[in-house]
Amino acid sequence: MVIKAEHITMKFRMVNDKVISLKEYVIATLSGKLKYEELLVLDDISFDIDKGEVVGIIGKNGAGKSTLLKIIAGVLKPTSGKVTVEGNIVPMLELGSGFDPELSGKENIYLNGAILGYSKEFLESKYDEILEFSELGQFIEMPIRNYSSGMLMRLAFSIATVVQPEILIVDEILAVGDEGFQKKSRARMMELMGGGTTVLFVSHNLSQIEEMCDRVIWLEDHEIKQIGDTKKICSLYKKIWMQ
Repeated sequence: MVIKAEHITMKFRMVNDKVISLKEYVIATLSGKLKYEELLVLDDISFDIDKGEVVGIIGKNGAGKSTLLKIIAGVLKPTSGKVTVEGNIVPMLELGSGFDPELSGKENIYLNGAILGYSKEFLESKYDEILEFSELGQFIEMPIRNYSSGMLMRLAFSIATVVQPEILIVDEILAVGDEGFQKKSRARMMELMGGGTTVLFVSHNLSQIEEMCDRVIWLEDHEIKQIGDTKKICSLYKKIWMQ
């Protein structure tokens, strides 16, 4: 297996008191008067993922899908439990994460590529390929603060998939952009999957889940409700939530 999640629990602390200023916050903290409420997001989540598997994660908004991906990617540390990962991870979690809005698309290729662990020499050798796939053309020289969400997605996806990562984590990114680029992105994803990349894929589009995933993890009420065959679980999910 390449990913092993063991008894993952995630809680966030929410401040109950209405603290208006930083000064009030510091005083309340030092005096022990600041009140918190714990928000449970994931409760004792465990599963294994084998090399080359494509696993979809479904559930209603607030079920903890994105939080789970961030824990696996190492962006968040769980309150308890642990995740063991074997292989390099390329996360596509939030559009524009790792980008500098004041830099051009070209400059952000090198910045974001470096964050993903690519060398400058490698990025230079792949620059034309990234530009062609992104379809940004002359906009590559424009500061990305002027990009639409679709343009950001195309750039992020093009950088992240320029090589075949061992583990790819995708959070709804294929749902953004025009229909033509969505088809091209799906084709690229299928190519990666065929080459042995392990993929975790969150989407509200059950058609994409059914088309691309070997197994599905269904999160509900902070727990795993079901895990197993894609068609079986998606069919049950539709009966309960999509009628």
